[in-house]
Amino acid sequence: MTPSPLTLGIAGGSGSGKTTVTNAILQRVGAQRIACVPHDAYYHDFSALPQTHANTINWDHPDALDTDLMVAHIQALKAGQAIQLPVYDFAQNARTAQTVIIDAQPIIIVEGILIFADARVRALCDVKIFVDTDADLRLIRRLQRDIRERGRTAESVIQQYLLTVRPMHLDFVEPSKRYADVIIPEGGQNTVALDMVVAQIETLLGRATRG
Repeated sequence: MTPSPLTLGIAGGSGSGKTTVTNAILQRVGAQRIACVPHDAYYHDFSALPQTHANTINWDHPDALDTDLMVAHIQALKAGQAIQLPVYDFAQNARTAQTVIIDAQPIIIVEGILIFADARVRALCDVKIFVDTDADLRLIRRLQRDIRERGRTAESVIQQYLLTVRPMHLDFVEPSKRYADVIIPEGGQNTVALDMVVAQIETLLGRATRG
């Protein structure tokens, strides 16, 4: 029998360094062995909203995401089936018609700020990693990312941070840290923690293969 994939959950606040940690694991374990499922790909389509309302979308609340579909996709990957990962256009607040085919792999990485806030996602993760980074660094990183990648202004990013990002972090993200098996301070800059995580992944993979 083919062993079930090892499923890693990587959570943490917006701008904490989750993507850096994910990329480090991809590089060191091997991208060809890993299926990545980012929660950000599963936002609902808000393109029908008028622009005046679009600016008030709470992107950091669980209701903004189609977690039902993500759970179904994780279950499919664990069953050895490929999925069609959605492609989201944040400039248009819309899920595009395009998808990316993700084949089943020995390792699944599920990444997002809110994944540990959902009991169904937690139950699907064999190892739960929380990337813990100071709030000022997270804000700076989010500011840079949203301006560069999502066509936002600095003023709108700061306003959003104060109105929704920070409150939702306190309500949902920070409390979910208690579910983590591993907490990585300072994200991808913490090479000691990354060494330990990669070594544990290899150990678990070896056990699954022998089993």
